[in-house]
Amino acid sequence: MVAFGLFDDWHPEPGRLTTWTASPQSRVAVGRASAHEVGPSYQQEAYLRTVGRNSAAGLRVSRLCLISFDIAAAPDHPALTAAINAFLRRHDTFSSWFAREADGRIVRHVADPADIDFAATEYGQFTDVEALRERVEAETPGPFEWDCFSFGVIEREESFTMYAVVDHLHTDGVAQALSCMDLLLLYGNELSGGATPLPPVDGHIGYCARERTLNEQLTLESPPIRRWVDLLRRNDGDLPKFPLELGTGLGYTQGAQVTLPLFTETDALRFEQVCAEHGGRFLGGLFAALAAVEFELTGNQDYFGLTPANTRFLPGESGSVGWYTNLIPVAISVHPEDSFTSLVTVAQEAAERAKDLTDISLHRVLELVTPELGIRTRPGWAAPMLSYVDVRKMAGADMFDAINGGLYGSRASSGEVYMWVNRLPEVSTLTLLFPDTPQARAAVDRYVRTLIEVVTAVVTDGDHAVRVPALS
Repeated sequence: MVAFGLFDDWHPEPGRLTTWTASPQSRVAVGRASAHEVGPSYQQEAYLRTVGRNSAAGLRVSRLCLISFDIAAAPDHPALTAAINAFLRRHDTFSSWFAREADGRIVRHVADPADIDFAATEYGQFTDVEALRERVEAETPGPFEWDCFSFGVIEREESFTMYAVVDHLHTDGVAQALSCMDLLLLYGNELSGGATPLPPVDGHIGYCARERTLNEQLTLESPPIRRWVDLLRRNDGDLPKFPLELGTGLGYTQGAQVTLPLFTETDALRFEQVCAEHGGRFLGGLFAALAAVEFELTGNQDYFGLTPANTRFLPGESGSVGWYTNLIPVAISVHPEDSFTSLVTVAQEAAERAKDLTDISLHRVLELVTPELGIRTRPGWAAPMLSYVDVRKMAGADMFDAINGGLYGSRASSGEVYMWVNRLPEVSTLTLLFPDTPQARAAVDRYVRTLIEVVTAVVTDGDHAVRVPALS
């Protein structure tokens, strides 16, 4: 089973650490790269602006994404150097760096991939896993530095662990899995003398150009913009918030994370069956459950949630590393007479309708709104989201067990509650990232207990009647 969690949950077997970072000559060459006509994606720009606004907060606002896997052999360091450089040159997101201009613009610079050169540094034996993790995390600069990614191996007598740490600016969950596959295949190609080269991929820069072109053509009168504005106005002019108090005030705080089993695969199949019998699918069922939970905890009859959609569209983007996601809205009305089986029907319909907005950036919507519309959402917003990934269907999923594969994130700051449901061959897990405050921990615990009660009733009884809360 592929492992998920925070850096603190990564427990590689200790050994001799070697890291790969940009050579000084490479940093100089890449730093000379000229400005490029294609800007960052809307998601990347908002991320960079958030990092800039909170740079004085005293904690890392940007999020690092780590992949890790084991190989039962001694590492070939020259082959690893070649594989890492081939990986970075293969995916054009790694050729980009971003600068803040005096007029507030964030400008992309694009280097010649041939200027990318990562070289090895040996750190010797590590016996303390915590010290090793700290070294690995400290090796990777922030997202306003070009080389906000690093690689390494932890070497033992007859095996080694390979890892890659990439700032979220250049990766997403799908890209993490793709990176694992690419690095394995590129390393194998080097060991075999180039016998099995990888096919080319379409780049992330082309995706950013496509996204910008499409969104810049939109106006307030465009139907997808009107849909977003209507949703926001129905929600008092703002994005959704976690339904319970988190105790964060106005600022960011350190993030905490918890991962727990949500379903056994037997229970997941039963949950999926109940959903299908009432016109739903697994994701629709999850949103139906969340809508029921929010109603039971707060009495809110208008559930409004966000979910990330994969924006890879061209055939060559299916294997491309980069941040290819967009948030799309799922809105559901809940009534006291509802049950899960009535909610799953409307939840699935809402999730299907939301796909029409996959290529529409919420950031563009907020650029277009005018004061009289009453939209209160401001730059730097945070909103809860639910991500669902059926890991069983990912290419190479079976391989992750054999190589002890894992996907992890740094303990970045968090102003909201983010949820991931990952369906694995034997278990579906629920991961929550939330502000590390006592109030948030209590709120998340209450929320999760209610969610478990709802989905357990669906699995056991085939339905769950929503409970009208006794609000004071």
